[in-house]
Amino acid sequence: MTRIAVTSRSFSRHPVLRAELLERYEQVTFNDDGLKLEGTALIDYLRGHDRAITALEKMTAEVFDALPDLRILSKYGVGFDMLDLAAMTERGIRLGWTGGVNRRSVAELTIALAISLLRHVPAANREVLAGTWRQHMGRHLSERTVGIIGCGHAGKDLAVLLRAFGCRVLAHDIRDFPDFYSRHGIEAMGLEDLLREADLVTLHLPLDPSTKNILNAERFAMMKPGALLINAARGGLLDEAAAKQQLMSGHLAGAAFDVFAEEPPLDRELIALPNVLVTPHIGGSAEEAILAMGRAAIAGLDDNRLPELGLFPEGYGGY
Repeated sequence: MTRIAVTSRSFSRHPVLRAELLERYEQVTFNDDGLKLEGTALIDYLRGHDRAITALEKMTAEVFDALPDLRILSKYGVGFDMLDLAAMTERGIRLGWTGGVNRRSVAELTIALAISLLRHVPAANREVLAGTWRQHMGRHLSERTVGIIGCGHAGKDLAVLLRAFGCRVLAHDIRDFPDFYSRHGIEAMGLEDLLREADLVTLHLPLDPSTKNILNAERFAMMKPGALLINAARGGLLDEAAAKQQLMSGHLAGAAFDVFAEEPPLDRELIALPNVLVTPHIGGSAEEAILAMGRAAIAGLDDNRLPELGLFPEGYGGY
């Protein structure tokens, strides 16, 4: 009999997703204790199961070697940087994955972060709570020039929403989407040109060797003085130490981070800066997105294939 393991805490406590999964499979192990599963604990939890739904757990070659019964892995969420895809292919472990299921959730959070930075919402909130009543002079998101690095599912969705604000939208991606760009008035350009022109830069890339620290000290220096930065994609896409220096110097007016290279973030000085806004990796944490991601993960237990470099999942081997 097929045995399913669910590592995700949010999936495990979601009554609709639990019920829909149990309609398909009788033998399901849920993470009802809310454990953070890694290393030996992750292996022990997954042992004896032939299919699994995972989220942010690191699924390495060593983990796969310790789980000879595991044949299918279905991803709850869209990021695959936690999965050793090459090891899965080598061992014949199939992947269930659907891109873009949380794109609106990420796009809306990005807009919320952008407006919060432009209107100094975090600083104003802290001051009022501390007893200070002082108006802050902010700026509109409307009519700003926004640069989107990575025009996949979330990047495209964000681009369309920004056009409704009258923004000039710049996009950089190693792939070309001429029909989309033309239809929505998006300007495609090289990364360095985008950095020089954008008032606000937002990242929407997968994390792999080609995108790690794609924003480094040299590229931060190219950004317009007073520009804003948002990362609601993946930690590791930018050099956090270099970003901190730019924020402390004032070259970057502000930044919002939903993700970090290590979570929770280790650099307390960075997140305590007055021009930094931090959220705890909530890009996909909307009720609608949770349902969409969960249902895609359930479907992936039956609809799956071996990872293929450059083909599947989308973005594997280059964004």
